[in-house]
Amino acid sequence: MVDNITSNVTETSEGNTLRRKQHWRDVDLHSYIKMLIVGGLIWWVFRDEIGTTVNRWLTDGSWSHGFLIPLFSLYFLNQNREKILNVRTKPNYIGLGLLVGFVAIHTLNKTSPAGYAYGQPLAAVAVIGAVVLFLGGWQLLKLIWLPVGFLAFAIPLPRRLYVSMTMPMRHLAANIAAALLRSVNGIETTVSGVVIAVVYKGKAMKPDLNVAEACSGMRLLMAFVALGVAMAYLHYRPMWQRFVLLASTIPIAILCNIVRVTVTGFIYVLIHPRYTQGIYHDTLGLMMLPLAFVLYGFLAWFMSGLFVEEGHTATEDIVVRRSNV
Repeated sequence: MVDNITSNVTETSEGNTLRRKQHWRDVDLHSYIKMLIVGGLIWWVFRDEIGTTVNRWLTDGSWSHGFLIPLFSLYFLNQNREKILNVRTKPNYIGLGLLVGFVAIHTLNKTSPAGYAYGQPLAAVAVIGAVVLFLGGWQLLKLIWLPVGFLAFAIPLPRRLYVSMTMPMRHLAANIAAALLRSVNGIETTVSGVVIAVVYKGKAMKPDLNVAEACSGMRLLMAFVALGVAMAYLHYRPMWQRFVLLASTIPIAILCNIVRVTVTGFIYVLIHPRYTQGIYHDTLGLMMLPLAFVLYGFLAWFMSGLFVEEGHTATEDIVVRRSNV
């Protein structure tokens, strides 16, 4: 994709080749024009899917984090810019075959009455990856696959799948919150599905406490998993630690949502139901994201302190003694 870059190679006195640090401004105008043309073609093919996805970000709070995903992808690219700009690009015709195949599948999926709606915006991500492989080759794709694949986090899940994922989380939050509420003297609770009936000092509180879909934790889960991938990628650490940090995003998000529902329940019973609605409800939800980051940061700090690289330990154990002559 980037084929004509300002010369950045210098020769040392020993004949070794050194590469000069590069920036995006070192890319020539011709390459930028090619990228704009390719980007414009991709937008034209997928303009309906892009418009629908952006509209979902605007109207559905569960996917409002979608605006941040392309910015993170651009940030990933910039963080890796020296390797990207120094890579030797070579067209790969496997990418061309994949590109034609993805566009054909997308066209059939879009025109067929039995088409799968979720696959339409996903095809755009697949096409971008195929274009990178076709124009830049495997070496460029190895450097860009994550920023491209990361865009999938911005695509809203199908409604049926989303609901099927939220129901178990709502049930879990309702049962744990009810159990914690019962630990306080004077509070009795019974759970029916995702609804918690509360009796406080012998008086039934109305209406019942409903763990609604907005309280399922899916908003936090989807946003936090995406951010977890970003942080695991940006912070250098052993690969197994990155996998642990990435896997931890799911239980951390679920735990934070349980905290949110439980705190909401205590506010509902001990303070006043009005403080569990509207802006108060939304503010409490926003406060869970910092809590999730604190837990995530503690886990990262714990693993960094618990496991020390062997080479680093060996270096610290070396003691240089001066002999007395």
